[in-house]
Amino acid sequence: MHTYEHSVLLSPAKCTGCTTCLRHCPTEAIRVRDGRAVINEGRCIDCGECIRSCPQKAKKAVCGKLEDMSGFRWKIALPAPALYGQFDNLDDVDYVLSGLLRIGFDDVFEVSQAAELVSAYTRSYLSTEGVKKPIISTACPVVARLIALRFPSLLDNMLPLLPPMEIAAKLARKRALEQHPELAPEDIGVCFISPCPAKASYVKNGFGDYASQVDVVVSVSDIYFRLINEMKYTDQTQDLSASGILGVGWASSGGEAAALFNDSYLAADGIDNVNRVLDQIENGNIPPLEFVELNACTGGCVGGVLNVQNPFIAKARLQNLRRFLPVSRNFLPKEEQYIPDGYFFDGVPEYQPVTQLGNSRAESMRMLADIQTLRATLPGLDCGACGAPTCRTFAEDVVRGQTTIDHCPILRRGANEEVSE
Repeated sequence: MHTYEHSVLLSPAKCTGCTTCLRHCPTEAIRVRDGRAVINEGRCIDCGECIRSCPQKAKKAVCGKLEDMSGFRWKIALPAPALYGQFDNLDDVDYVLSGLLRIGFDDVFEVSQAAELVSAYTRSYLSTEGVKKPIISTACPVVARLIALRFPSLLDNMLPLLPPMEIAAKLARKRALEQHPELAPEDIGVCFISPCPAKASYVKNGFGDYASQVDVVVSVSDIYFRLINEMKYTDQTQDLSASGILGVGWASSGGEAAALFNDSYLAADGIDNVNRVLDQIENGNIPPLEFVELNACTGGCVGGVLNVQNPFIAKARLQNLRRFLPVSRNFLPKEEQYIPDGYFFDGVPEYQPVTQLGNSRAESMRMLADIQTLRATLPGLDCGACGAPTCRTFAEDVVRGQTTIDHCPILRRGANEEVSE
């Protein structure tokens, strides 16, 4: 069985067991045991909320380094459009792209260019008869993993197209081989510049049966400090940009949906909002919609924890940058508006019942009854002092045999007072 490799990890030496992270984890994947946080890898979706909230900086994202590309003869950079929002007074994307060449890359392929292609293919897919709607975007790997873990009934609603990062990697490799026939496929290295750790997890684990075409994922923050010194606005730049407003707009919440030219959509950002929307879709408690765009980070990819700039400032900068861009540079003519076979991923992610209580329905029902009975005896404060985020999860942990009832300090104090009396 494949073991999921995560990109959000804990530094135990820095952890003080303060319980802040477990209160912010959207999947209740964190517990505090023996004064230190413990992450349940089966429940973790690499959203980065624990990194964002930890006051001790004990949670960290594990990505690659630019030096990891040194083993490739031809190095290709894939900048996420969120990267452009990190720079003040940027009026030309080519300053960023030319800077990437100066720090050691041989070629650059914009993820925003691939995003415009994905938007065109999604418009075509939405018009296909028989697809289950609403179609849910799979561009955010946190949302895709969340659906696989907690919303199995929505797996068939997931858009079966590869995300822009993967399309960009495919096209960049193809272009390199066509322009440089002396290169072998293994000579080409593709580096994605990521705003969030979930993209790194995606590359490590693939999606469904699909293996990523990206070799290395580095953080926006890592590249930013190297890049800022190379971006000399008075220097001559190369004409490299091949995307427009539609592609760059993917960096902010609602940008993907707006590029579909279809008003029957919903766009939500922030992991708590995403959870609520998925709940309502699963329960049928939403109006008829064609498309649903969900981003785990507040504001969209500009809100990723690997960025440098405040997401709202980055979004404002991108809005200013859009004034200098064409609508799109990647409109497809009608005769080419088909989706290439290689742009689909094979099969949806397998449902992983991490919240299942027992091995059978009867056992699960018995355990659920025990949890409800125990929950009724707990104080209901959801204080986290027991090491679980809520009294309900503490009751579940006790029934699962992962902790004991005496770890509730309030019950323990009450018992001690009775003994003293």
